[in-house]
Amino acid sequence: MMADPLTLFTSIGLSEQKAKETLKNDALCSALKDAITQAQRVLGAAGVDKATGTLLYTMTSRLRDPKRLGFLTDHIAQRKICTELQLAAALEFVKSHPQDPINQQEFESLCGVGVVITPEQIEDKVEKVIKKHKDQLLQERYRFNMGLLMGEARGGLMWADGKMIKNEVDMQVLHLLGPKTEADLEKKPKVTFHTKAKAPDGEVKEELTMNGEIKIEGRSLMDELRGVALNFHKPGENYKTEGYVVTPKTMDLLKQHLEFTGGQIRTRFPPEPNGILHIGHAKAINFNFGYAKANDGICYLRYDDTNPEKEEEKYFTAIKDMVEWLGYKPYEITHASDNFQRLYDLAVDLIRRGHAYVCHQRGEELKGHNPPPSPWRERPAEESLVLFDRMRRGLFAEGEATVRMKIVMEDGKMDPVAYRIKYTAHHRTGDAWCIYPTYDYTHCLCDSIENITHSLCTKEFQARRSSYFWLCNALDVYCPVQWEYGRLNLTYTVVSKRKIIKLVEEGTVRDWDDPRLFTLTALRRRGFPSEAINNFCAKVGVTVAQATMEPHMLESCVRDVLNDHAPRAMAVLEPLKVTIANLPEGIRNDVRVPDFPANEFMGSHVIPFTRTIFIEQSDFREVMEKGYKRLTPDQPVGLRHAGYVISVQKVIKDAQGRAVELEVHCCSSNEAAEKPKAFIHWVSEPQKCEIRLYERLFLHKNPEDPSEVPGGFLSDINPNSLQVIDSALVDISVSKAKVFDKFQFERVGYFALDPDSTADKLVFNRTVTLKEDPGKM
Repeated sequence: MMADPLTLFTSIGLSEQKAKETLKNDALCSALKDAITQAQRVLGAAGVDKATGTLLYTMTSRLRDPKRLGFLTDHIAQRKICTELQLAAALEFVKSHPQDPINQQEFESLCGVGVVITPEQIEDKVEKVIKKHKDQLLQERYRFNMGLLMGEARGGLMWADGKMIKNEVDMQVLHLLGPKTEADLEKKPKVTFHTKAKAPDGEVKEELTMNGEIKIEGRSLMDELRGVALNFHKPGENYKTEGYVVTPKTMDLLKQHLEFTGGQIRTRFPPEPNGILHIGHAKAINFNFGYAKANDGICYLRYDDTNPEKEEEKYFTAIKDMVEWLGYKPYEITHASDNFQRLYDLAVDLIRRGHAYVCHQRGEELKGHNPPPSPWRERPAEESLVLFDRMRRGLFAEGEATVRMKIVMEDGKMDPVAYRIKYTAHHRTGDAWCIYPTYDYTHCLCDSIENITHSLCTKEFQARRSSYFWLCNALDVYCPVQWEYGRLNLTYTVVSKRKIIKLVEEGTVRDWDDPRLFTLTALRRRGFPSEAINNFCAKVGVTVAQATMEPHMLESCVRDVLNDHAPRAMAVLEPLKVTIANLPEGIRNDVRVPDFPANEFMGSHVIPFTRTIFIEQSDFREVMEKGYKRLTPDQPVGLRHAGYVISVQKVIKDAQGRAVELEVHCCSSNEAAEKPKAFIHWVSEPQKCEIRLYERLFLHKNPEDPSEVPGGFLSDINPNSLQVIDSALVDISVSKAKVFDKFQFERVGYFALDPDSTADKLVFNRTVTLKEDPGKM
């Protein structure tokens, strides 16, 4: 008999808590049982050990296509897939190859099956890395960034065990430097570089960073991107890249390219100006701009403006704003439309060379996986040139003719469209053109024109890599190299432009910058610091596999930054009036509150303390309960920063019996009979404000997954995603705050001033709570 599920799951190494959590998810529970049963059949008496069990659990929890369960389980049980890295590559492969049958040879090649990295190979690689950095290691000793050694050692050892590399690095460093001394154990000085930054009060203060770079758990984003350089080709050595096609003219073209660039690395960030950038674009921005910056190169911001029907000026502006908000300055801002005439001339040349033709198949005929081949594919070049000219002069209706390239793409798509007719005015070229190039045609040629060295794009464009090389070579122009990296996705959200527009049209969110969305404009409005977003991208890392992260990981990065940079203030969301009976009428004392209690040298502000104060309703209970440490008729509390302890004398209630006011007695904390169990925040002579509290917009992790949300993403809206409190009170220290200024409201959370604020009414968005809410998981 099969063991009960709980016993079965713990037998493969899951903790009892993790096993119980798994039992709550019917789909995951069923898949994991099937995988374990199949693995046991393969392994026989040996059974499923913890390492195999961990891989089976990871596989079943991330696999979206259940028909691949048996295929992947066999590979894990047979020890063909032995590491998390191999499993990530395997999951990515089956996701991008939904059709049967799977090409076993291609699968195993891309997943490192059978690749054996010997200890000797690891030893040799680490030895070379240590030798390269020997002088700096001897100088800095154990203060050297060991993460850099790990990153470089991994280069060329893609499928090596990370623990083995780390052990080898540790051993060789110990052999070189000897044991740590007392000096090595002293804390590394935090500051080696100073920048000037304005504090909220306008005073110029020094902002401290490490060499001007964002530090992430001992490794900076720039270090991460420098490490990537080890795997990429050097400028001018494009031909050394796997899959790159060398023609008789390649070396001459590369020589001309090097003469023009001087060997400089050149990248580009090429968004379509038809929507607002989202969190996934943050990784692309960091990768493109950061990779260039880390390697002393340049990066263009190039608008892919080839679809005039969907492009608006507000998107151009917003994209540039977000790039600059994340801390990057484009070397130059360019547009695909800058090259419309040159692209047209190249298309004429492509037709003349016999690589493209004018086709009259309608768009609906070309849809699907196996559209019929074009009957016009072998049309004479001279005839296609005449027809293309007629297209250019507006003598065809929309959809009546296209220019198609003679190539079969990697995903099986045949003869992609290069030009189509659109009688829509372009925002930059007006009515000068009625034909517009497609992405498949434009992108690689604009990269070539701008002498891009590394065309970095997300994994879904991998199927276009061969056509990218083909088109440049078919025209005998310089051919850059396309490199793909994994997309960054978040759970509990949607980022599709079409779906966000639907949310706006339905009134679910206000606009693209609604703080419940994960567009970059929304995150800025909510109060997420740009530095936190960059830190998050660095933590995710420059991975080939697609990364789907939980929002709490991003929120953790936000807290880390705001804890150091958001000055403290006091705010009461649900006020309860408190009258201090033993203070005279009209008394008003100034209380100095540190902006950062952990470091009083970072400034302070003054707030009034009067006979009437306000506290949170939740900080008072009329009936004492076990474990409650705040104010009750039998239990006094301290007031933060004021130096007073208050005790209840009288509870004043309304007609419904609810406490609406307290009369209390106060004494100096030094005079209190015993130290209070808690200190609560308060406000006096406060400013009224509106507070907006946000929760996740969707109830399920994957609102677009029909198996998780059968009714579609619009049916998954969290009714409690926005709570508006219009009678909150905040101390007067924030009265001169500017839009997007950030604060920590003590004991309440981190907040930012919203653009809806007026001189008469401030509006604050809660950015994140002070601590992660365990109920969110």
